[in-house]
Amino acid sequence: MNIFVFGSSLTSTYWNGAATYYRGIYKSLHALGYSITFAEPDIYGRQQHRDLETVSYADVRVYRSPEDIPQLLDEASHAHIVVKHSGVGAEDVRLEQDVLACRSNRTKIVFWDVDAPATLSRLNDDPNDEFRILIPGYDAIFTYGGGPPIVAAYQELGARACIPIYNALDADSHFPVPSVPELKCDLAFVGHRLPDREARVEEFFFAAARLAPEMKFILGGEGWGDKHLPENVRWTGHVGSERHNAVNSSARMVLNVNRQSMADVGFSPPTRVFEAAGAGACVITDAWTGIEQFFAPGKEILCARGASDVVEQLRQHSTTQTREIGTAMRDRALRDHTYESRAREVDAAFQQLFAVTMEQAAGRPARQDRTTEIAA
Repeated sequence: MNIFVFGSSLTSTYWNGAATYYRGIYKSLHALGYSITFAEPDIYGRQQHRDLETVSYADVRVYRSPEDIPQLLDEASHAHIVVKHSGVGAEDVRLEQDVLACRSNRTKIVFWDVDAPATLSRLNDDPNDEFRILIPGYDAIFTYGGGPPIVAAYQELGARACIPIYNALDADSHFPVPSVPELKCDLAFVGHRLPDREARVEEFFFAAARLAPEMKFILGGEGWGDKHLPENVRWTGHVGSERHNAVNSSARMVLNVNRQSMADVGFSPPTRVFEAAGAGACVITDAWTGIEQFFAPGKEILCARGASDVVEQLRQHSTTQTREIGTAMRDRALRDHTYESRAREVDAAFQQLFAVTMEQAAGRPARQDRTTEIAA
């Protein structure tokens, strides 16, 4: 089966938090026998900061002008599945509409939302948003996270099916490595400076650093250059994917801070949680609804509701205990949350899309379930 994808970037993690997710999903779908073409625009300096030069599991098409889109859509119309990811970063509104012209009995169209809270907030803020009337035209909506609240919201908007496909671990890419002396610290956080995240990073990371001046903190990610940092915080700048294992294996604990919108809806473990799990790191996460669906709080992951909780976790857990928690988290991820298992969920959803068409062609009533949720 052939899949044609419009996404932000498969080749670069630069200002592109979805790259790890894309790579894990599409590599695993390719292993199941899918042929994948991934179209990505040349924007935001991503091609100048590529960290994946060769992609063995997909044919990557880098397009440099909106004038290239009609040719890409013509090619997409011959695929079995066309995927329009949210947040491509260029011509999103146009693509949301134009990919629907590829739809036929042979070609199914999926909108794969990698930031459903932002998309739904956009629709709530603007009742005239053009995407609102397009949603029922897609054969299915996939989401990167959000769980029952996001499924219900998309169902209310007329989605034929809404299927969460959660983040996961790519064990081939994320695994324990020897610690690096210059990256050793008590707590590491890697994340770009974004409006929807900065206040929470201030609350969970910077405030914690001020409460624990005797400890060392490392901050990675773009956009923090002009931020006034506590003296015990060292900023490393952009952390390429090739350095994630080193950071996660060198820190005594690793912090996850969800963006506010993701924290509000819950059921949204970001890629950094699974990357850290792969390295066997002990993760402290901001608390959000649904975390127990993925990892056991207190045993496989530590939860915090603010800076004082973060510092308490740092002070009360010995190195032996953090290693035990990190090992338990890695074991759970390898058992229940790999991209191979997520790809099987995607495959089942794709097969269901074509099964419905076959039922309709045979004159049998299509199944009435408008919402499908696959358990993590």
